[in-house]
Amino acid sequence: MNTGLAGKAVIITGAGSGIGRASAQHFAREGALVAVADVRLHKAQQTVDLLAAEGHRSIAIEVDVSEPAQVERMVNDTIAAFGRLDVLFNNAATVRVGNAVELTVDDWDIVWRTNVSSVFLGAKYAVPHMPAGSSIISTASLSGLAADAGLISYNATKAAVINLTRTMAVDFGPLGIRVNCICPGVTMTPAMKGFMSDDRLRELVLAATPSARLGEPEDIAKAAVWLASDQAAFVNGQPIVVDGGLTIQNGFSLMQQARGLDPQ
Repeated sequence: MNTGLAGKAVIITGAGSGIGRASAQHFAREGALVAVADVRLHKAQQTVDLLAAEGHRSIAIEVDVSEPAQVERMVNDTIAAFGRLDVLFNNAATVRVGNAVELTVDDWDIVWRTNVSSVFLGAKYAVPHMPAGSSIISTASLSGLAADAGLISYNATKAAVINLTRTMAVDFGPLGIRVNCICPGVTMTPAMKGFMSDDRLRELVLAATPSARLGEPEDIAKAAVWLASDQAAFVNGQPIVVDGGLTIQNGFSLMQQARGLDPQ
């Protein structure tokens, strides 16, 4: 596939591990120059070291994506290093568990600033530097399309990311900048691996997934590369679901898939 990404400059937030790290590797393999941004500088540097071992050029940037000054600096540092900015991948996110009664106001604010304000701030500081043909991508979630018990802030923020994507596509489309988001399903990031160590839960999820496997960070990374590429030049304002088919079935189908599993 001719992606047209060779020589393009890409910022990926949350690139110190998981989906962000896999995305950094895939963009770099397409010839892109990658700014590896993460709140944990040592993790960002580990990703840079992996890319360097493959002969790719990248830089590590420490950033708290909820802080305006740090996001602005991230953009400026990328342009100083590479002389341009063509792709912004807003991948960093956080989660706090609790319903509307249980969740603290501070935790609510942290999740909104990290998951939603970061997308606004990224566009605010990146778009003025992005030429026509550029792309903004954000990691949303299936949790932005349907509800999960006890994840009120995460669900609300990921739904907001989806509509932010649509709004920015309308706003920046006339500039030649496409804006899309990805809604991953169950993806085996480091955090999810711990969650899926419960064999019963793993079996239930696998039974409900037509592709009969769990997602890997590389699955999301490949979608991000495609969205940023020339191959997706007419794709704009879309939430792209990458979930192995988890969300395509109705309740009766899911019960049939799970038949024979112990619900207890």
